[in-house]
Amino acid sequence: MAALGVEVNMGSDDGETNTAVRVPERVLRRDQARLEEVERRRNVKESQSVTEEKSEFFTSTFNAEKTAVEEMLSSCKDNDRQKSAKTLEEATLKIQQLQKFFSDSIMFLTQYEIRQAQASLQKLQSTLAEKRDELLPKKKFAFRSRNTEASKQPAPVQQTTEKSASDAAGTVVVDAAVSVYQCGFSNADSQVLIKQAEEIQQRDVLLSHLTNCKVRLYGCPSTLHIKNVRGCEILSGPVSSSVFVDQCTDSNLVFPCQQLRTHNTTATQIYLHVTSRAIIEDCHGVRFAPFTWTYPGIHDHFTVAGLDPNRNNWTEVDDFNWLAAGTPSPNWTVIPETERICWDVVEQAS
Repeated sequence: MAALGVEVNMGSDDGETNTAVRVPERVLRRDQARLEEVERRRNVKESQSVTEEKSEFFTSTFNAEKTAVEEMLSSCKDNDRQKSAKTLEEATLKIQQLQKFFSDSIMFLTQYEIRQAQASLQKLQSTLAEKRDELLPKKKFAFRSRNTEASKQPAPVQQTTEKSASDAAGTVVVDAAVSVYQCGFSNADSQVLIKQAEEIQQRDVLLSHLTNCKVRLYGCPSTLHIKNVRGCEILSGPVSSSVFVDQCTDSNLVFPCQQLRTHNTTATQIYLHVTSRAIIEDCHGVRFAPFTWTYPGIHDHFTVAGLDPNRNNWTEVDDFNWLAAGTPSPNWTVIPETERICWDVVEQAS
């Protein structure tokens, strides 16, 4: 049986009868495949070039902005409190803008570049916090005084039944975090711990060594650090930059943020609104669902934090311990809709 092919007419210019040359179909398919492979390689090369250009632009821009913030912080002197306060405010804004630039660029960065940028941002946040403590110190026991005044006023509905038994320990809890972070709770067991928006005000918040506690942050932290917590229920308003979770077990975490970095965490549910990509490392049994909590003023806090309420990448999770392309990580899953907690309903019932 003759092979299928295409006839190509060959002839001379003097009008003589042309001779048909049959080109086998396999030759045509092979030639087409070769052309497609050439096109594919060209597209890959162009894509790589674009990615490299974006990466180079990010690195140069990020480093320039980082250096500018470092110089701003270095210029703060304790002999001009008003000027220092203004400079620190500008530095805070620039760090938030730098965090957003990083979040928007993370999709084309390598893991090494991501880690380097995260380390630089964390260092800037730490330096900013140190400068605030050095140049704009708070009154000693400021949180203790605030809590004492608050105890004289009618307690909010959510605190009436559970917080009354923990007021005495509450002052110790708050003061324990003041030395490093601007506010937070530490070393508490089976307590209801609440901070209102005016207490947070774009500060760095630390929650550490908590067991079986219910935490509510009705405000907009600059960063949120959650360390060494077990059996806790932590709900927070929009976080301007990053949430760092470490050594968390059997807990529910609920918050919006620019970026989430989770370490050494097991059996924990995270109800998340994140504008970049969440990152987990050395984690097992972590489950994700979309953020569902609301409270009066939360929409304004989204604006203050610079978060887009319509942009939520809660299912885009990078596991640094699982690099098998095309195969889902076994360390995290999505919470089925039938198992998700509606936090608005929980708050209304409490």
